[in-house]
Amino acid sequence: MSGESDCTRTSPSAGSPSDSELLPDRPKYVCTLSPDLVTKAREELQEKPEWRLRDVQALRDMVCKDYPSLGTCLDDAFLLRFLRARKFDYDRALQLLVNYHTCRRTWPEVFSNLKPSAIKPVLESGFVTVLPHRDPQGRHVVCIRPDRWTPSNYPITENIRAIYLTLEKLIQSEETQVNGIVILADYKGVSLSKASHFGPFVAKKVIGILQDGFPIRIKAVNIINEPRIFKGIFAIIKPFLKEKIANRFFLHGCDLNSLHQNIPPVILPEEYGGTAGKLDISAWNELLLASEEDFLHDFSELVLPCDSSPHDLLVSGDADEKQCDDSLRGMKPQLYYCY
Repeated sequence: MSGESDCTRTSPSAGSPSDSELLPDRPKYVCTLSPDLVTKAREELQEKPEWRLRDVQALRDMVCKDYPSLGTCLDDAFLLRFLRARKFDYDRALQLLVNYHTCRRTWPEVFSNLKPSAIKPVLESGFVTVLPHRDPQGRHVVCIRPDRWTPSNYPITENIRAIYLTLEKLIQSEETQVNGIVILADYKGVSLSKASHFGPFVAKKVIGILQDGFPIRIKAVNIINEPRIFKGIFAIIKPFLKEKIANRFFLHGCDLNSLHQNIPPVILPEEYGGTAGKLDISAWNELLLASEEDFLHDFSELVLPCDSSPHDLLVSGDADEKQCDDSLRGMKPQLYYCY
């Protein structure tokens, strides 16, 4: 199903058959939010249940009018992710949707053949996992451990693919769409040689996805066991961060008590001073790998129409690329200095 044919069918002209005859068959949306989360969504995201489907249709109409060749899924549940991520601001939700597709179409090293089985070695390494218990605010905790990656085994883009698929799986839950997520990144053992793989080009791409190209609310980023080299890494990242996101970074060093002020010990594994047992990556790996068919179906709807090119959808200019190149030239001296 291409976006163009779908939009054409949802925008009948005068004298054409009725809407019901032209609308493609889509799954009927059924809200799975608890009463408390419905209230939270109303207060924090400006989501009004009585207007929800009207808002979704408004976004769908904007896509069909402004981006008829986007090739996107137009199901209610899919579009709701973008509305919630932008607090039901139609224009910002539309821009996020366009960015989502732009990111996917302009970084083939990450998004080609993107499916759980393709990143199985990353999952088995324990580079990224999701803790089994949510925090008191109902947020999943995504645990990232760069020390588990051996650069000679596969490129850094494989790690990014694993993180992206993890987020895609999490955002399928309406509860996560409302509550957001928390990131716990353990930088123990990260060396200069490993850090150098995360240059400005990769940093800009990843941050662009997380900030402006993916419908998820990142509520906190907790960094633990960061070595001195992290000052150099963060100096590379910070220029690309919006102030709101930058203020959600918490650097704890080796201070577990500081970490526990943000993430309670009851949901943390023993490795981080918690009481939830040893860190077990198997449950999340099994869940993600079991979702293979779901991803193949969902991603099959995100197809670039043959009469369009990725550059038609670009939202960033040459100035950003020049900034990235300039930063790249100064990266290694800065890292060596911090190291």
